[in-house]
Amino acid sequence: MHLSHLRLRDFRNYARLDVDFTPGFHLLLGDNAQGKTNILEAIYLMATLRSFRGVGSAQMIRHGAKGYFVGGNVLGRGDHEIKMFWSASERKLSLNNQPVKKLADYFGALRTVVFCTEDLQLVKGAARSRRRFLDLLLAQTNPVYLSLLQRYMRAVRARNALLKQRSGDEAALDSFSAEMVKLGNEIISARRELIPKFSPLARLAYRRISNDAEELRIEYAPSVKNDFAVELAQSRGRERTYRSTLVGPHRDDLQLLLNEKSASQFGSEGQKRSLAIALKMAQAEFLAGIHGSPPILLIDDVMGELDLKRRSGFLPLLEAARKTSGQVFMTATEENWPRELGKDLQKWNVQSGTLARA
Repeated sequence: MHLSHLRLRDFRNYARLDVDFTPGFHLLLGDNAQGKTNILEAIYLMATLRSFRGVGSAQMIRHGAKGYFVGGNVLGRGDHEIKMFWSASERKLSLNNQPVKKLADYFGALRTVVFCTEDLQLVKGAARSRRRFLDLLLAQTNPVYLSLLQRYMRAVRARNALLKQRSGDEAALDSFSAEMVKLGNEIISARRELIPKFSPLARLAYRRISNDAEELRIEYAPSVKNDFAVELAQSRGRERTYRSTLVGPHRDDLQLLLNEKSASQFGSEGQKRSLAIALKMAQAEFLAGIHGSPPILLIDDVMGELDLKRRSGFLPLLEAARKTSGQVFMTATEENWPRELGKDLQKWNVQSGTLARA
């Protein structure tokens, strides 16, 4: 799979961009604030419909414009054309010139894994960051998971709305509780099945990137301990106090342990950074194993933050992408681009929202 063409209109600092890409390694070079990361963000947006920077669509519109357009052509087992437009009053998403009605039908047209400074939140941040990581991995590999998650969250929101009312409709509350339990148990089951498959890849990736420094263990920490229906019923009194649903997979977490100690509490900054990168490396390898081809790798100035030992642990993933005709986009400044990547790459100069071959 590779992105053969990217088209941007009024996206971030790009007024207009049309560029063709081949498979292989693309190095985006330029000073800070020139638009390197914006290219990666646009590609990730097409794959996941969200920014890896954690911002809303309004913030991605070029200053002074009313909306943005992001589109591209993806070549893989099938050829796909993606078009998306967003403004305050209009939103359009199409795949092969057909409006997308179900997101589950869209996911997988373009698969990416991004490496960026925000990845540290996987280790340091709240449980929500780790849940999103799990959910994205499952959405990229399980065709029914995204629909399942959307229906579950609709039930949670409806239930929360009832809990906020002073005199709630108990029958309606029970109905949404039953829906939550049914869908939630399927989500828990999918997450529980994923961890034993994903964990060995993450352990190996961490071992490579940390030079065998510590042993990583990943453990699924569900909010539901035994019986979802029973635990939900038992929490009803507290829910009335907090006016929110307190039990369910929307409150799950992922425990990340280094030598059996919490990485977020006891890990050094270097260990946390290594662990975040290892999780993303494992995500890329997991997707490649499931789909038979590697996802597009988006690497936002991460290599510049790593010492030589950690860089060397990262290189096999890039080498694997190269051998399988995968595609990698990496941003760097002229000063910090990793020379050990060699000459077998295509360089692009990025300056003030323009892209040109170096």
